[in-house]
Amino acid sequence: MRIVTTLPSATETVAALGLEPVGVSHECDYPPNAASAPAITRSRISEAQSASSGEIDRQVLETADTEGGVYDVDVETLDDLEPDVIVTQGMCDVCAVDVAVIEDAVDRISADPGIVPTDPHSVGDVLGDLERIGRAIGREERAREVRRDLESRIEGVRNRTADIDATDRPGVAIFDWTDPVMIAGHWTAELVDWAGGEYGLAAVGERSRPREWDDIRASDPDVVIVAPCGFDLEQIARNRTDLTEREGWGALTAVREGRVWAMDGDHYLNRPGPRLVDTLEALAPIV
Repeated sequence: MRIVTTLPSATETVAALGLEPVGVSHECDYPPNAASAPAITRSRISEAQSASSGEIDRQVLETADTEGGVYDVDVETLDDLEPDVIVTQGMCDVCAVDVAVIEDAVDRISADPGIVPTDPHSVGDVLGDLERIGRAIGREERAREVRRDLESRIEGVRNRTADIDATDRPGVAIFDWTDPVMIAGHWTAELVDWAGGEYGLAAVGERSRPREWDDIRASDPDVVIVAPCGFDLEQIARNRTDLTEREGWGALTAVREGRVWAMDGDHYLNRPGPRLVDTLEALAPIV
């Protein structure tokens, strides 16, 4: 079966099910061999790996409402790949190419692939997508096995944190963007709860969105984790002054007590695939 994926989490999910996509997005880099597959998307954001978070945000706002949005699809390459199935997403048209753009591209190629959109907002949604993708690509039994393994690992963490009293759970704030400041949503509240913390700034399933800095200061988190979407640790370090130079940063409990962490948001927190469980296992000892 010839499978094309249009976002990193889909590529990781297909790989976990034992298959390699014949085409991927320009951002797909895990497993490592995924980067060698033809890319069928490209970003309209210039120098995204080196631009500041504020500059990236500006470019996103300028391009999001233009025809085609933030991403282009290489229709010619997609046509050459003759896909049977395309796994795409409808969750965030800033994070990856949107399903509507893929549907338009499919109308222009000779193949007639099935389109499997994903739109996860919780860990349960991610696990459900795993099985749904498995059915679509003929790996249903393998999907059930992978899901059981992931659920067992989740339960292992939850068992170790279940007896932590509510009064002993640290307040956690996780940033998935720094200029403007955004608090991570979707599945993040679940992960923090299972890791033994209290996530008071967003509910399970709530979308990530900009927040007033004064609201974050008022919440005074005990633990801060900085994991901007698409940023590795080096890029986070280059943009750290987005937070450290804000008024009141040094007065936050997390800062005063030395409980500020950076997490590779590109590979972990912001990819709704199997490695969300790796994220949970990394969060637990931090929290």
